[in-house]
Amino acid sequence: MTDRDARLRWGVIATGKIASVVTEDLHRVDEVEVLAVSSRSQARATEFAERHRIPRAYDDYRRLLADPDIDVVYIATPHSQHHEVAKAALIAGKHVLCEKPFTLTVAEAEDLAALARIHGRFLMEAMWTRFNPLIQQLRTLVADGVLGQVHTISADFGFAHRYDPTHRLWDPAQGGGALLDLGVYPISFAHMLLGEPIGLEAHGALAPSGVDADTGLLLRYPDGGHAVLRCSLRAALDARAGISGPLGRIDLPELFFRPTELIVRITGEEPVTHSIELDGAGYTYQLREVCRGIRAGEVESPQLTHAESIAVQRTLVAAMETVGARVG
Repeated sequence: MTDRDARLRWGVIATGKIASVVTEDLHRVDEVEVLAVSSRSQARATEFAERHRIPRAYDDYRRLLADPDIDVVYIATPHSQHHEVAKAALIAGKHVLCEKPFTLTVAEAEDLAALARIHGRFLMEAMWTRFNPLIQQLRTLVADGVLGQVHTISADFGFAHRYDPTHRLWDPAQGGGALLDLGVYPISFAHMLLGEPIGLEAHGALAPSGVDADTGLLLRYPDGGHAVLRCSLRAALDARAGISGPLGRIDLPELFFRPTELIVRITGEEPVTHSIELDGAGYTYQLREVCRGIRAGEVESPQLTHAESIAVQRTLVAAMETVGARVG
């Protein structure tokens, strides 16, 4: 596409629940045209296309990638397929928004980042939390020192899901486990504010399939800073987050990864609550960032660089290795 004023034409790869929600938010972005979808069966692709007002439906992602009219793809496959599909998309000359976790290994994440540079295509992990307006406000407040130096972060995300070794959440071959599916949120949140940890401790329980059913994490930072994080597929956890410093704290009530409320509690002052009404389901903000980056000729977002996604992947892998979780 050469006309910078024309709509960016998107293809959606996979037809699961998250693909459905994100596709509806894609329709809310004026500069986007959702042109095609692919699934592993023509019937599923056609049904998804009809339900979401998409003109083209393919029974294989390779056929979608061969469509010369597609500018950018959104990848919502199981985690284990992220690297394969994103690599093929970049080589085919498509820009890529890939669901979290970016990949299953650090080497795969590094490979995708290198391919984006080689082919001059925009590539971003779909960590939508980073682009929520309240999260951006939180980052500004912390950078401005309203809490002083942040030393402590807490964040949890968990729910009880019936064990089924064939379900993607419990199947190591599909990249299952609490850390990869849920833990990526609190880990990315801690990275966003404190950077990559200098070490970690992890304790968790394994499911019969070998993936982690739940994990508690302590990320260690210089000067005693730390993040206490939890994720679980067998217990309902409050999806809340807190950031503390010597001058006070900031709380993100449920759901911290798609917040509509932020509470600033400065010691000796009345709490101040900031609220927003989400645009759509809340994915529109990251979708607009992808469009902006492509228009600007960038290969990565300055708000979520490849290096940061790779660093989060290092922490995820280290945590899985510590608890002995299977993957792949």
